[in-house]
This record gives sequence, C-alpha cells and structure tokens, in this order.
Amino acid sequence: MATTLDPLILDLVEWCSKERRPYAEVIEAWRTSCPRLTVWEDAVDRGFLSREPAEGRGVLVTVTPLGRRFLQENGRIPSGR
Repeated sequence: MATTLDPLILDLVEWCSKERRPYAEVIEAWRTSCPRLTVWEDAVDRGFLSREPAEGRGVLVTVTPLGRRFLQENGRIPSGR
C-alpha cells in the first residue's frame, strides 16, 4: 500500500542500506515531532529496518530483506545487489 510518505521512507531505507548506522544517528536524523510525519516508525512497522545489538558499537540499524526488496521494486538498487 503506497502512501504519501513512501518517497521519504525510500530515502531513509536507501540511506541505511549504504552502511549499518548507529540507532542514535538514525533517530537524530529522521525522528520528527510531527504526528503526521512518521517516516522512521513506518519504515520499522513495515519491516524495512531492524535494530540489532553490535558488541562494542551499541545498537545498529540495518535494512531487512523486505527493505531491500522495497528498494529494488522502486528502482533504488539493482536486483543483483
């Protein structure tokens, strides 16, 4: 189901796909106080991103296989990557 937030969700998932990022960095960059702009929450709720503990690095945000498929279906990464 496409929403008006899809372009922003794509940007967030694509940004996270370039490297595993610390949770604090992602939240600082993408959290908003606007209840109508729930980019981070929607990406997590849809299963595109996950939080994983990394020894010595805290919690990292990674793109899930579903998130990679979302990027591929929207032309953000080639099928073979």
